[in-house]
Amino acid sequence: MDAHTQLLLHHCDSRGVHTLTLNAPRSFNVLSEAMMRELQAALDAVAVDSKARVVVIAAEGRAFCAGHDLKQMRAKPELAYYQTLFATCSRLMMSVRKLEVPVIARVQGLATAAGCQMVAQCDLAVAAQEATFGVNGIDVGLFCATPSVALSRNMLPKQAMEMLLTGDFISAEEAKSRGLVNRVVAADALDAELASLVERLLSKPREALAMGKALFYRQLETGMESAYQLAGQSMACNMVHEVAQEGVQAFIEKRSPHWPV
Repeated sequence: MDAHTQLLLHHCDSRGVHTLTLNAPRSFNVLSEAMMRELQAALDAVAVDSKARVVVIAAEGRAFCAGHDLKQMRAKPELAYYQTLFATCSRLMMSVRKLEVPVIARVQGLATAAGCQMVAQCDLAVAAQEATFGVNGIDVGLFCATPSVALSRNMLPKQAMEMLLTGDFISAEEAKSRGLVNRVVAADALDAELASLVERLLSKPREALAMGKALFYRQLETGMESAYQLAGQSMACNMVHEVAQEGVQAFIEKRSPHWPV
């Protein structure tokens, strides 16, 4: 298969920035079975790359991702098939969560249903002003249950429920105000804004980011007392690590830290 027919383009630069680009613009980058297989393989590859620093999930064309492939789903009206399909998608989303490095969604257009779920699942998101977001499965009689998991962990419950129950779309600015994306810029400034955010992450020590990401999501799923116990243990482990020792010493000596490679 040549590069022009690949559903997913995977590029890694010399800094350890992996860019995964959904490359099926004519089908609005739907999460077909094949697309999910390729995306899962790419995430699995990043997970074992000790030099990986950041992952960017991007897309070609007018849409970021229009969710699952409804034609493919309708062709196999069997409970076992649907259970496997949604389990596959859930594994994909959890792979984003479990990666040690930050994952950024670069949203240039429509993100709906499982596509909106992908944006919500990423650690950070940068969107063009033209981007729109929705979980509109309800319009075809299918409540977006799996997207609701990620969406409800980004937004206040009533904000998420309104989108899920009505199927209404929101603008990029509204998505920012609700906590779904971090930054919204003009389309021609999207790559520059993304590059700025990537540079900020690359300037931080990988080990500290990895420990922080793991702790952040673990503590969200527990009570406050347990969360403080987890956080205290994480900070203690972080503090004895060489990156924090160097960072604190640099602060004391009023110089820039020299992070270990």
